[in-house]
Amino acid sequence: MISANGVTYRVGKKALFEDVNIKFTEGNCYGLIGANGAGKSTFLKILSGALETTNGDISITPGQRLSVLEQDHFKYDEHSVLDTVIMGNKRLYDIMKEKEAIYAKEDFSDEDGIRASELEGEFAEMDGWEAESNAAMLLNGLGIDTELHYSIMKDLNGSEKVKVLLAKALFGNPDILLLDEPTNHLDLDAIAWLEEFLIGFENTVIVVSHDRYFLNKVCTHTADIDYGKIELYAGNYDFWYESRQLLNKQMKEANKKKEEKIKELQEFISRFSANASKSKQATSRKRALEKIELDEIKPSSRKYPYIDFRPEREIGNEILYVEDLTKSINGEVVLNHVSFTLGREDKVAFVGGNELAKTTLFKILNGELEPDEGSFKWGVTTSRAYFPKDNTEEFDNDLTITDWLMGYSPVKDVTYVRGFLGRMLFPGEDGVKKVKILSGGEKVRCLLSKMMISGANCLILDEPTNHLDMESITSLNNGMIKFPGVALFACHDHQFVQTTANRIIEILPDGTIIDKITTYDEYLENDEMARKRTVYKAQIDEDEN
Repeated sequence: MISANGVTYRVGKKALFEDVNIKFTEGNCYGLIGANGAGKSTFLKILSGALETTNGDISITPGQRLSVLEQDHFKYDEHSVLDTVIMGNKRLYDIMKEKEAIYAKEDFSDEDGIRASELEGEFAEMDGWEAESNAAMLLNGLGIDTELHYSIMKDLNGSEKVKVLLAKALFGNPDILLLDEPTNHLDLDAIAWLEEFLIGFENTVIVVSHDRYFLNKVCTHTADIDYGKIELYAGNYDFWYESRQLLNKQMKEANKKKEEKIKELQEFISRFSANASKSKQATSRKRALEKIELDEIKPSSRKYPYIDFRPEREIGNEILYVEDLTKSINGEVVLNHVSFTLGREDKVAFVGGNELAKTTLFKILNGELEPDEGSFKWGVTTSRAYFPKDNTEEFDNDLTITDWLMGYSPVKDVTYVRGFLGRMLFPGEDGVKKVKILSGGEKVRCLLSKMMISGANCLILDEPTNHLDMESITSLNNGMIKFPGVALFACHDHQFVQTTANRIIEILPDGTIIDKITTYDEYLENDEMARKRTVYKAQIDEDEN
């Protein structure tokens, strides 16, 4: 168990948390939610001991081991992948290294023999002989091929490093597991594996995530941070949301009844206070009136942007023809004779583990890259807006937000442009902020403003939910559902894909595609059945041989 006892944390004069008391118990998975800036990551750092509280303390059941998903992707660059994972259990790793050092000695003494014997005993008790195989299982589950297990960390790409650090956090069955955005940069297969791992995990998990489906799948409880307080709810994210809505509704209805009673009492007092025969009754009603208190309904600190993609022109029947597109990047074939045709009602989710393939396809369709072979053609009625995965170049300038968006607006009017910015939570003076100093989430909201103001009837979005908080993801999700045009997108948010897409195109490792008119859940179900059939057939073949 881990608990916060009267925890207050101040940044300058501002209290980010004030007198927080909460317990996280064994066998439960807690989703820590709140608006951007509410302090989710800060609270995890306080729990882990990386930050000291201003007041109060954190207590952990004696003897329990706490494990944290680290965010420094370069910290272990000189270590092997397997060693990095095993470092998740520091004591076990230290024993392994001390053993190696002792056995490497040329002058092996009696004292060395005694120490080695002690280490071997502790090593066996900690299941050390299974450490490498257990680490390999975690890595394979997350999609790190066996051939990479003995590689040096610096030779891995960013996505692979994230998976290794996640495996490190999960390694060795920690008693308390703290995960800050564990699904970031994971492909959908890795997310699905992580979901099943956490569902079967028997100890304490506290997780911060913007993935609503993930929280609904793994969480038994929800801890909501709002206005420096943390309220605990039994149930997943959807249960929390429904509970909050119901509570607010009940409080509003109760206040309405109280207001009606107040009005009734005030009218009686006003009417009969000067009447001698009614004075006792009027006095009695004054006392009753003084006892009525309205419930304080505090507005949430959460803010939802308004996202509404409105095409200026209705789209025709001819949308996009792609024929035999082939493209290699650094000698690797990422698109292999890809062909498909889009219809006017298609909202297509591109899935698969090869992130580069999806980004490459989108760049080709947006005219930023040339294919090695093949061709594509957009219909004459189409107009396109593109959301790039990497927006670095877009904001590498000294423009203010208003001037930046003005450059893309068909209407060159400051009031018109600021209207779009206001909907995207850039009110008033925010419009004069320089775009190059914006946070990741603010840049994403700027790009979505640019897409909205374009009036395009075909949207191409490459991981648009990265860096967004839960409220912005929800707004974008709703905006995409309502959008009457065509959409092509890649996204790791399960709920976003399931509720938006009516067609799934999976890009396979060899660069070819599987194209299905279906929802995402149906696609996953059929894919899982196909995998089970393949495993079953392999077992039959093995038995026959």
